[in-house]
Formats: sequence, C-alpha cells, structure tokens
Amino acid sequence: MIAGLLMIATTLRVTFTGAAPLLDAIRADYGLTTAQTGMLTTLPLLAFALVSPLAASVARRIGMERSLLAAMLLICAGIALRSLPAAWLLFVGTAVIGCGIALGNVLLPGIIKRDHPGHVAKLTGAYSLTMGAAAALGSALVVPLAASGAGWHGALLGLMLFPIMAIVLWLPQLRASKPAHLTASTVPHSRGLWRSPLAWQVTLFLGINSLIYYVVIGWLPAILLSYGYSEAGAGSVHGLLQLATAAPGLLVPLVLHRLRDQRGIAVLVSLMCAVSAVGLWVLPQQAVIWTLMFGFGSGATMILGLTFIGLRANSAHQAAALSGMAQSVGYLLAACGPPLMGKIHDASGSWHIPLAACALLSVVMAAFGALAGRDREVTPR
Repeated sequence: MIAGLLMIATTLRVTFTGAAPLLDAIRADYGLTTAQTGMLTTLPLLAFALVSPLAASVARRIGMERSLLAAMLLICAGIALRSLPAAWLLFVGTAVIGCGIALGNVLLPGIIKRDHPGHVAKLTGAYSLTMGAAAALGSALVVPLAASGAGWHGALLGLMLFPIMAIVLWLPQLRASKPAHLTASTVPHSRGLWRSPLAWQVTLFLGINSLIYYVVIGWLPAILLSYGYSEAGAGSVHGLLQLATAAPGLLVPLVLHRLRDQRGIAVLVSLMCAVSAVGLWVLPQQAVIWTLMFGFGSGATMILGLTFIGLRANSAHQAAALSGMAQSVGYLLAACGPPLMGKIHDASGSWHIPLAACALLSVVMAAFGALAGRDREVTPR
C-alpha cells in the first residue's frame, strides 16, 4: 500500500511541472500568445481550487481507494488528450490533468490519517520527497526526450509512465478496500470546518505558501535574467529550486516527532522564505544561496501544512474535508499570484515590490504557522 501511495505521489507534480521546460516549443508550434501559454500553468491551479472541495464527497460515495484510482485514470486521459496534435485538446487535457491531481492531492492526507495515524509526519514527508524528486526527474528528462526525435508531443506522452505505474501498484488495494463511508459521526460537520478558526489557520498557512511558491517558481528565471544571469544559469538555479523543495522530506519528519508541538519549526521555515525573498532583492549575486533557502523553507512549510491536516483532524473524513478546504483556498491564491506579481512588475519596472510582497506574506505565514502548530484538533462549529 505504501509503495502505491508513493507512486501516486509521483504523479501529482511531474505531470504538471514536466510541461514547463517545453512551453517555448509548444508556443512556437501552435503560435500561442504569452497569455495563452500562461493559461497552461493557470488552468491546473484553477482545477485544483474548484475540484478540491468536492474530493471528500467523491471519496465518501465510492471509497478512498476507487477515488485515487479515478484520479490516476483522469491524469492518464489528460496526458493523452494533451499530447494529441490540436491546440484546443492541449488546454482540455491540461484541465483534466488538473482535476485528477486535485483528487489525489486532497485524498492522500486522508488515507494516511485513516490507515497510518501514528506515522502521519513520516509518510507525509516520504510522499513529499517522492513528489519533488519525480518533478525534478521529469523536468530533466522531457527536453532530451523531445530532442531525441519524439518531439514535445512524445515527451509529454512519456509522462504517462508515472500514472500507469501508480495504477498497477494501486490495483491490489481495490480488492481489500474499506467501506466507502469514511466515518459516520463527522460527515454532517464538514461544512462547519469553514467556521473553525483552527481550520482557517491551517488553510492560510498552507495557502500562503502555495501563493509564494508559485510566484517564485513561475518568475524566478525572469528575476534572474533581469539581474544579468544567462538563460542557462537561470535555468540551472530554477532546477536547484525544485531539488531544494524536495529535500525537507528527509529531514522534517525526523524532527517533528521530537517536538511537543510544531509552532517553532513552522515559524522558522516560514521566516526562511522571508529572508530568501529579501536576499534575492538585496544580494541577487548570491541567488543560489537564496534559492536553496527558499526551496527548503517552502518545501518544509508544505510538509508541515500537509502534516497539520492529519494531526489537526479527528478522523479520516475530516482530514479529507480539511485537505479539500486548505487546497481549494491555497490553489485559488496560487492561481492569482503569478499574474498579479507579473502586472506589478510591469507597472513598476522591477522585481523589488513583488519580492518585498513575498517577504511580507512569508511573515504573515509564520504567524498562521504559530497558531496552526498548536497541539489541538479542529472542532467544527
């Protein structure tokens, strides 16, 4: 089961971020505008925001195991559609992939809470590490694959290997699946999560991190180019960011079980993001250091936020509902962040204000982390 969960985790980022290195080739092939190309990044985030609140209801009706299988099938279908030679299918397929990833994103914390309640932090760290490593691997392989003769269509189609392997490893779980109803006692209280202060503290901690992460990962190459870096240098630093985001999956779970609560570490990793944003502004020549610091801080914040979902919920159903709430709000913020920061850059002529905004938001994230890190459970009103 754990092998299946980790393989599912590999599909939740690589099928989205793996297309990024090929965007120039896609834009040239179809004659897309910059705004249309940007939609290929924004569409999955909007799908995450819209589908995430529905995932717990889907799991309640057909079961966690079947829902995760459906997520993998959606991702396969989206990859197939996206790889066909038609511009409109590129957008449709991207949206379908986003729907599948949204289901998986929401349900993984819930199934970990249900089946491994004593190992929430370790398994969350493991799947975060797997997710980041697969994303880095996919980003590294798609360009050589496209150049080898497969073209960008074949390179994107090659990413289907990840969900197919996940399906093969996950199929045995369907024979031993739990009842579709996750719990009986907390189902009526799912809507009450939206009135729970602690649920909002977890949601905004995870949501602000998503906003900052997608701003930085979307605009870091442009920021570095504006400071005089070459395209190759900016691309290398961008790759380091993804690797640094995966690294906390090894370290954070080892630290968490030693702590009485998670307030201190939540504040620390949030402030790492703030310091790195200021560093990129003030000392851009040390961009590698600031990028590694931001990647580690952001990756650790994501692991903490996902761990909070399991630790603060009192049941698997509530964990899935809280995950849906947090990821819906988070990805809605993330979808708005990059275009907003891009417009601020265009209006001001520099990246100073966007970087200052990221630093300020990181401080706000630290405050929500201090509240979400308290040792207590959500009590819906």
